[in-house]
Amino acid sequence: MIDSLFHAIDLVFSWPAIFWLAVGMLFGIFVGALPGVGPNLGMAVVLPLTVPLDGITAIILLISIYSGAMYGGSIAAILINTPGNAAAAATTFDGYPMTRLGQARKALAVSATASALGGMLTIVTIILLSPLLIEFVLMFGSPEYFLIAMFGLVLITVVTRGSMVKGITAGAFGLLLTSVGIPVMTFEQRYTFGILELQDGISFVVALIGVFAIGEMMRLAAEQGGIVKEDVELSGSIASGFWEVIKNPVSTIRSAFIGLGIGAVPGSGASVSNFISYGEAVRSDSDDTYGEGNPKGVIASEAANNGTVAGSLIPTLSFGIPGSGATAILLGGLLMHGIRPSPELFGAELYITYATFIALIVGNVFIFLFGLLIVTRTGHWFTRINTDYIIPLVICLAVTGSFAIRNNWLDLAFVVAFGVLGYYMVKHNYSIIAFVLGIVLGPIAEENLYRTIELGGFPVFLERPLSMLLLALTVLVLVGPLIKNQLEARRNAA
Repeated sequence: MIDSLFHAIDLVFSWPAIFWLAVGMLFGIFVGALPGVGPNLGMAVVLPLTVPLDGITAIILLISIYSGAMYGGSIAAILINTPGNAAAAATTFDGYPMTRLGQARKALAVSATASALGGMLTIVTIILLSPLLIEFVLMFGSPEYFLIAMFGLVLITVVTRGSMVKGITAGAFGLLLTSVGIPVMTFEQRYTFGILELQDGISFVVALIGVFAIGEMMRLAAEQGGIVKEDVELSGSIASGFWEVIKNPVSTIRSAFIGLGIGAVPGSGASVSNFISYGEAVRSDSDDTYGEGNPKGVIASEAANNGTVAGSLIPTLSFGIPGSGATAILLGGLLMHGIRPSPELFGAELYITYATFIALIVGNVFIFLFGLLIVTRTGHWFTRINTDYIIPLVICLAVTGSFAIRNNWLDLAFVVAFGVLGYYMVKHNYSIIAFVLGIVLGPIAEENLYRTIELGGFPVFLERPLSMLLLALTVLVLVGPLIKNQLEARRNAA
């Protein structure tokens, strides 16, 4: 292991590998910050261009784009309430309110620091525990995937502020929308009305862009000035954002490992982990300012989504099972360059795996430095630009990104419709978080519930220790607040 580690370090820091690592990080941050683009499209565009490179250098380039895009998505999420990708959706919940309060500089610093620390922490953990983690991944099957999705849906009861009925209604509507199209289990058309473009269903990324980007631009259109108003001073410094993360080590570590665990489950990814991490932060914290500009909300989302990058590499490298769209493209790059995913990558060919992990560590250092020295120092001034210039730009990027995802003209109508929906949901206090949880987790829950039923139904959960643990956690989240309220009532009565 030591020999493989030093060999990997030599490979990563050799020329031109270190150059392509920097290029990949910059390109990843750029595509990650563009609404609707994200790591999948960025990696897909670059994949054919890696043919002249040797295998390890090509993988370093692709994994750098992946990691950079995970961080880049938070820039747009914080500055204009438009998540660059699904992994940054939860960052909007507190990142954008911080921007509205004039604390964009601090929010960007929190994002860069939490992303870098979360990524590095999980990578070091994988390097130390990789043989054990492979055995852990093998314990997951369809019942566990279903229960993870259900756990995320149950968090609607935790993250919803205000009317619980409105929160559940918003979540249920998100679930309802996932029933459109042809499910992978039965291949029967549902609610397509004979329209060919609806057979692939409604893209949850398009829904995210609509409710966050278009909806927010509709709201800003009624205001004058910039995103931050003239009477609000730009407060918060780079140092304050950095120390905010350092002062909350429990939140950072917990969120990073949530991302690692969920990322290691094929089919989940950062689109799930950032919501579950955010929900867990809300559940475990007595602070009731989440959703109003609480930096701990940004920490929870950003530490989790970069932690997911490391976790997603475990099934991809060891079994050739991609955990997300980005790792599917990475898998294609591995095969294209003659590197076959197998347990051997954690054995005789361990140096290849270590080179990938070392590249991620260096990449996270790059994220930290670039985020603090460049993005944080310049990005917050964007919030002072008059919204008359910002709104057309954001709408153009949102519409273009929505079309680029699937080249489906119907998505252009959907992104506008979801924008109107998001505008009125905020206006009438319906939970955007609950809606997003429903539309993101619905397909995962449905697909794996069907497979679980084929395996034997509910008794299967009771035969698998990990399923029983996840089931117990889900029940605990549901009944925990009720028990807590009863205990407090008795204590007050006494």
